[in-house]
Amino acid sequence: MAAQMQTRTAAPETAHLDCIHCGLCLSACPTYLQLGMEADSPRGRIYLIQAMKEGHVSAASLNFQQHMLLCLECRACETACPSGVRFSSMMDEARIEMRSRRQLSIFGRLAHWIVYRKVFPSRKIMHLGFRALRLYQRSGLQRLVRASGILRLLPSSIARMEALLPVIPPSPKLGLPEAPSPGSLRKALLFRGCIMPELFGPVHQATVRVLQRNGISIGLPVGQVCCGALHLHDGDRDAARQLARQNIAAFERNREAVIVVNAAGCGAMLKEYGELLADDPVFAQRALDFSRRVRDVCEYLDSIPIHRMMERVDVKVAYDDPCHLLHAQGIKSAPRNLLRTIPGLQLVELRDADHCCGSAGIYNILQPEMSARILEGKIANIIRSGAEVIASGNPGCILQIQAGLDARNLPIQAVHPIELLDRAYRLKFSEYLKSAKS
Repeated sequence: MAAQMQTRTAAPETAHLDCIHCGLCLSACPTYLQLGMEADSPRGRIYLIQAMKEGHVSAASLNFQQHMLLCLECRACETACPSGVRFSSMMDEARIEMRSRRQLSIFGRLAHWIVYRKVFPSRKIMHLGFRALRLYQRSGLQRLVRASGILRLLPSSIARMEALLPVIPPSPKLGLPEAPSPGSLRKALLFRGCIMPELFGPVHQATVRVLQRNGISIGLPVGQVCCGALHLHDGDRDAARQLARQNIAAFERNREAVIVVNAAGCGAMLKEYGELLADDPVFAQRALDFSRRVRDVCEYLDSIPIHRMMERVDVKVAYDDPCHLLHAQGIKSAPRNLLRTIPGLQLVELRDADHCCGSAGIYNILQPEMSARILEGKIANIIRSGAEVIASGNPGCILQIQAGLDARNLPIQAVHPIELLDRAYRLKFSEYLKSAKS
């Protein structure tokens, strides 16, 4: 896998020349497996993108856009490709061109500008929005709205987002300084993200506890913002670049610390800032330096000796590979290795664990029918595994899988691997503290 990752260097404008049309990507592509259409395979999309560049197909064509937008950008085709074709870069270029040709209403342009340019980049606005949603849930208004059927009168995308909304936890109080302790042997900076602190605060808290349990001093830099992945995949590369510059500036005050991230989609984006800002005379080298420091939390913990004093966690767990951890970052064994260190935990194999669950950022909102078809296979495999818990290292995957499990009234919980490790540590750690004081 690591060797494969090193070959993915072709520039977007020449990547199509590396495609030898062997078809090995077909069996890895979720949309091709569902539809069996060449135009909805990586190879077919490469043909269409090249036709667009040569002027034979318009990026404004509804047919062209349909095939492009059905792509989940899961990057499974990149893992399967023997030639190292950077399909994701080609797709980003295609969506940038599509965005430039997109015709939105005044309301559509305003809504898009508010969400992508104001809400996601602003931690304060994001926090206020999720506080309102938490009040919506806790006040009983959510039950009333769902029972009344009023959601059917709203745009379908809003209704789908409301259906996917998990119980929103209180915002976490991490209590971290901006920088790690100077005298620490191991130093880390936590990438907070935009959605993670609001929907997955407990995962952040578990991450901090596990890192600290293993002697790692953690800092939480101020000034960090959204990673920019959703902006880039929507074709707004300028906004993604601006967010990248802000994050680089925030994290380079402590250059000796690794940057730890617990969301696979964010991690993949952060690791590719060097590519995103390659033409920026001020940030090109700074972006490369930044990306080289980024580590997924499981990747980082698996690279160091961790404490083995843990409580038993007697549960049967299946691990599902997030696409942007496996295919974009090449990380497969680290989460499994960590789960195997937990006493009592039985790790069972999940069929097609490397296949996409259908979440793909906001794909499950924009392409609900295809997303549901892909999720159906994932849920069937989870049931077949006999697992009581499904672990995955990306928030979108956890939300998508949990929604699928809940829709079938299955008593299976979707969690982040770090939460299971945290659970194993906590009782033993409290015992250790008591003995240390006595």
